[in-house]
Amino acid sequence: MKDLGIGLFLFALLMATPAVAQNSEAQAKSGAASRKIAWPNHLALGRQLESKGDFAEAEKEYLAAVNEAERQGEPALLRCLNYLAVFYGHARKFAACEQVSQRMLDIAERLYGPEDPATATALNNLAESRQAQGQPGDHGIVFRRVLAIRERAFGPDSVDVADVLHNLAGFYRSRGQYSEAERLFRRCLAILEKTVEPEHPRLALALSDLALVYYTQGLYAKAEPLLVRALAMREKTLPSEHPELATTLNNLASVYAHRGSYAEAESLHRRALAIKERALGPDHPDVAAALNNLAELYRAQGRFGDAEPLYRQALAIWERSAGTSHAGTAATLGNLAELYRQQGRYGEAEPLFQRALAIKQKGALAGEDITVAGLLARYAALLRETKRKGEAAKLEARARGIVKSLGGSDYARFTIDIQALAKDRTAYSLLDPQ
Repeated sequence: MKDLGIGLFLFALLMATPAVAQNSEAQAKSGAASRKIAWPNHLALGRQLESKGDFAEAEKEYLAAVNEAERQGEPALLRCLNYLAVFYGHARKFAACEQVSQRMLDIAERLYGPEDPATATALNNLAESRQAQGQPGDHGIVFRRVLAIRERAFGPDSVDVADVLHNLAGFYRSRGQYSEAERLFRRCLAILEKTVEPEHPRLALALSDLALVYYTQGLYAKAEPLLVRALAMREKTLPSEHPELATTLNNLASVYAHRGSYAEAESLHRRALAIKERALGPDHPDVAAALNNLAELYRAQGRFGDAEPLYRQALAIWERSAGTSHAGTAATLGNLAELYRQQGRYGEAEPLFQRALAIKQKGALAGEDITVAGLLARYAALLRETKRKGEAAKLEARARGIVKSLGGSDYARFTIDIQALAKDRTAYSLLDPQ
């Protein structure tokens, strides 16, 4: 699975307020007699193409809708921008999503005020896009504000409320606050079980991300049935080449790997990689994550010769597509360093550990989380193996401090034995949120 510090990337697809939707569609029906208004058609076609996994053509249609809506007024434009933001979130184009969401927020606040559901949607999308890029800040404050607005507007048991519960739960998961994340995901699931069809995409998404909470804690027996159910739902409802199907395949593969079912895990990882390469292109960050995950599987089996070229390929993609300071770059550097450490190639491993830590400790990613603790523990293991026990002890103490700082009852759920943490694949492998 891949953990880039983000939770799910679910945006409610039609979150414009009734006023936005009604005003926009009224304009579409009653616009100038001499000129057909095309933006609703572009949106419909964009959704159709996106559902088939054709992201390149879908983007063209959403952009065409925005261009058309620019001439129809801000209510229509707000609706089209929302679709575009949702699409960019699904396509993992988070910087573009942030830009569109900020524009949405400016329009929604001006038209409807700070407490309107349309404003809440823009806030949600903006917080999700920034969190996905690893930008600092308490995004939970924003999600809680969105939750309050939606509960007032739609009631406590609406699908709209379930969506933001999902996002807030993902935020707590990313912070290592697993008890709160589990509670919110379960509330989200309870709402969805009552309000949507049994195989609805939102339900599959919630099952998958609750499984991620369990996986990250090493509770594989709890994670597996949720992922099996989510995969069955997605195989029935999504095209065989859809990226979201690849996400679920990847996550189930990671569970199989942890229980020692390596052949099953490899088959699912390879299937996920093939889907992502075809759907997203060979240089997409999600392809890099899939390569890393397959490499992690090989490393866990001691297949170091198979793992190394995959790590190197993943690292090259991360650096080209996301930059040298991205969380994915840091993760793959850390995993490649661990591969070298396990082979006794300490001179090659140490600068990679140092570079990964430098990325995690400065700029937008600055902070102390479980991935930093895992890196410190692995680097400390290298220092002990090279007879630098004093330096190792300092890193080990810092790693323990980070784990303890996660706080609350969750602290007891973490392994704080440093040797165990250094060996734990969940500490710094890439998990795949939906």
